[in-house]
Amino acid sequence: MLEGPSFTDLHAVVDEVWTTFLGPEDPLLPALPDTGLGEGVTWSAATSVTGAWNGVVTIEIPDLVAQTATERMLGLTPDEVLSTEDVADAVGELVNMIGGNVKSLMPGPSALSLPLVARGTIASPSDLTEVSHLDLTWAGSPLRVTVLARRDAPAHTLDKRESA
Repeated sequence: MLEGPSFTDLHAVVDEVWTTFLGPEDPLLPALPDTGLGEGVTWSAATSVTGAWNGVVTIEIPDLVAQTATERMLGLTPDEVLSTEDVADAVGELVNMIGGNVKSLMPGPSALSLPLVARGTIASPSDLTEVSHLDLTWAGSPLRVTVLARRDAPAHTLDKRESA
């Protein structure tokens, strides 16, 4: 079995990051079965952990969640115009914070890559296997957080630029 954070640890990390950045007024809730991310535009982001443990942390969120999260993170009102770059930065920051916390749960030392963000779905490398995921809802919209790991393989990153 591949090593990764437990469901309980991953849920605690995601809940803490989400509440810290987006406030407690809309708590994360378990998703109903077969909720899925639905149709329409989605955002996804991924960050790699490389070192003593090698894996990737991803998030997938619908456009409405990405926009609302960006507004809250930047302290904007719903009538203010968001740029695509603002939304990409906010989604990237969410996966970066979740990934950093996952990294701290795993054996070290290791490094966290810069986030890769896409308007759409980021494909996972084929040499990774899912070890944990959460399907949640926030403010009535679905979201997914996934942790993938590699078994005894060389370090892999989504982005060659890394930060400690």
